Amino acid sequence: MNFKPLGERILVKSVEESNTTASGIIIPDNAKEKPNRAEVIAISEEITNVNVGDTVVYGKYSGTQIALEGQDYIVLELADVLGVIS
Repeated sequence: MNFKPLGERILVKSVEESNTTASGIIIPDNAKEKPNRAEVIAISEEITNVNVGDTVVYGKYSGTQIALEGQDYIVLELADVLGVIS
């Protein structure tokens, strides 16, 4: 994949949450909340505080969804990133 975000943007792929609770109850897909964690796939040259491979938390309704080579990704503005999980 050859995608380079421009401006203060990053390309991320959502990290799927478990579909089973700690007590073993299976949550159906239509009852799950929209994920707000993602792995950073690509960053623009302007980004210095987030790296490729980091896991970030972002606003629930942030970003623009795109499909590249049959995979779903999200392009986020850096301002929409709430933090990096370490």
